[in-house]
This record gives sequence, C-alpha cells and structure tokens, in this order.
Amino acid sequence: MSLDWIYYAISWILLTWHSAWDAIGVPVDAVIGTNFAWILAIVFLVVTVRVILFPIFVKQIKSQRAMQALQPKVKELQEKHKGDRETLQKEMMELYRKEKANPLMGCLPMFLQIPVFLGLFHVLRRLDPAKQAKTLYGWSVEQFDSASSAKLFTAPIAGKFGSTADELARLGANGTTVKIIAGVLVLVMMGTTYLTSRQMILKTGWAEDPQQRMIQRLMLYGIPLSLLISGAIFPIGVIIYWVTNNLFTLGQQQWVLRKYPPPATATSKATSGARNPVQPAKTGALFGRKPAPQPPAKATAPKVAAPKPGAKPVNPKKGRPAKRRG
Repeated sequence: MSLDWIYYAISWILLTWHSAWDAIGVPVDAVIGTNFAWILAIVFLVVTVRVILFPIFVKQIKSQRAMQALQPKVKELQEKHKGDRETLQKEMMELYRKEKANPLMGCLPMFLQIPVFLGLFHVLRRLDPAKQAKTLYGWSVEQFDSASSAKLFTAPIAGKFGSTADELARLGANGTTVKIIAGVLVLVMMGTTYLTSRQMILKTGWAEDPQQRMIQRLMLYGIPLSLLISGAIFPIGVIIYWVTNNLFTLGQQQWVLRKYPPPATATSKATSGARNPVQPAKTGALFGRKPAPQPPAKATAPKVAAPKPGAKPVNPKKGRPAKRRG
C-alpha cells in the first residue's frame, strides 16, 4: 500500500504554514542559529492534527469513564468465571457491547497519529541536498533548499543524533552540536511522554482489569524508555514535533479531565461517608512533639431550678437551726 498520500498531506500542511509565517514577517534567515519559520511550521503541524483529532480525543475520555464505571461488574465476572478464560472474554465483550464501552478507544488517538509521525519522519529524512527528486510531494526546489538548510540552534532539523559523517557534511552541520541538541531534545521527549501518561493515570486511576493495568504500565514506563534508543534515529524536526505534541496533550488532557471528571468510586464514597469519625491528632504530635497541655476547664456552679408557677417562694433562712446564745 502506497503512503504517498500521507507524504503529500504532511508536505502540504508544512509548506502552507511556512508560507503563512513568511507572509506574516517571521524571519526566513536564521536568528540565534534558528530558522523560526520552519520550526513554527512543524509546531503548527501538531496544532492542525490535534484540532482534527479533538472530537476523537473527547470520545476517548468518555470511553475511559465508561470503562471505569464498569469495573465493579468486570470484577464480578472475573470472580464468577475464574479459571474459564474463554467464557470470561465472551461475557466481558458482551458487557462492553451492551454498555457501549470500547476498550480500544483509549489507544485510538495515538494510533491515528502514527501515520502523521511516519509521514513527517519520511519527509524530513529526504531533506538531503544530495537527493535529486527535490520537487517530490509538491515541493519546489527553493522550498526544498530552504528546508534542508533550516536549523535549530545551528543544528539542521533534518539531522539526528545518529547521523553519519557524510550526512552531516552534506547538511553542513557540526557533529558535536547536532548530538548535543538532539540528545537534549530526546531527554525532553522522554520526560514529556512520561508526564502525559502519568497525568492521565493520576486523574483516572489504575485500572482494575489486569490487561488494562498492563497497558497503563507499558504507556507509563515502556514507551519513554524505548525512546532513549529509538530517539537516536529521529530527525531533530521529528523530535520537535513529538515534544510539541506532548505539551499540547498535557494542556488538552487537563482541560478535558476538568470538563469530564472521573466518576466517584465506591471507595471514595465510603471514605467521604465516614469522614472524621475520630478527632484528628494535634499537628505537633505528627512531628514527634508532645501537644501543649490544655488549661483545666473552669468549674461551673450547678444551676438551680426555677420555682414552678404558683408555688410559694422558699425562704432559704427558714429551716436553719437557731444559733445558741452563750
């Protein structure tokens, strides 16, 4: 299957944004060793894709909420069909179908972005002055030459941590500079990838289903660690795309999670229902200090009952023994 349509689409978006920034007056020539028009074109490629995928992202959050709400029923099925994996899978699929919950929806936005990532990866890899087909995918020779010489702090956006000496020579780049810029960006890419997964798990909680929990652990730890190796073959422009996409995801998730908060679990309800059954300890005791002694309560005089209506007043002197005279 040919992926040329993806390469043409990615190239068109990049060139459109580059032309827009050029028309606005963003310098085409390098400033501080950076061609900002091309860097912004990559950043707004992310914005374009994320705006298109936003409705699917909202569906992803709603599906995750539905999956969370079904966890008690899933647990019941697991207990009921313990040891019968085939029946358990059938019952769970029937439950998901009945409640209109899709376990795969959680990964759909990420899967839909893979073609975009691969398309950008391919387009930037061909930004080599030695390539003859400069006008491929709708580029003009002038646009190709401009993009192939575009840099971020003097490191070409087509360069990568693992670039060979010949590749660096054709791009007119310094190998040490490229490795430093690419290395820092790979670390930022790993960190932001971890934060996006952590943000989602902290807001939605760990899944009860072992398979879902395994996927969460893979997203949280496996993918960021894998980027330490695979990041060496990513062009700097692709890493810029990835980091920008992660930052966009962090902001978008924060907004969507506020708009669609996770459902209250039975545990949280039980905790809130039994809130403050015992008076909390004094703050000082938490740090190993004895609480300050409390002053003794003042003794209060016993209250005297008021006389009943219509009763004769009682003379307190009456009834006392008379003093003997000496």
